[in-house]
Amino acid sequence: MIFITAKFRVLPEYADTWPELSRAFTEATRGEPGCLWFDWSRSLDDETEYVLVEAFRDGDAGAAHVQSAHFKVAQAELPPYLQETPRIVNAVLEQDDWSLLGEMAVGPRG
Repeated sequence: MIFITAKFRVLPEYADTWPELSRAFTEATRGEPGCLWFDWSRSLDDETEYVLVEAFRDGDAGAAHVQSAHFKVAQAELPPYLQETPRIVNAVLEQDDWSLLGEMAVGPRG
């Protein structure tokens, strides 16, 4: 799978509305057949920073994503709301889902 994490620093005046501003892009991406997940989180340390964790089935799915119409719309519409160019980590992993964090295993409750 293609695993991507990107940090988006939003202009302070748009920090609270970023989920709505990026909603169409998010929903369209989640609807792509090769998208495994596309999840936003907001930083606890910087209220203007959103972290996007996304994964695509393979390189073909990743290529289809960046060539999609909704990606091109996002490229045009979202940068004016950002403080800087987003930072990204992109890796190919030999798995297709999340692994369990064994060092913090949760046992049976009862």
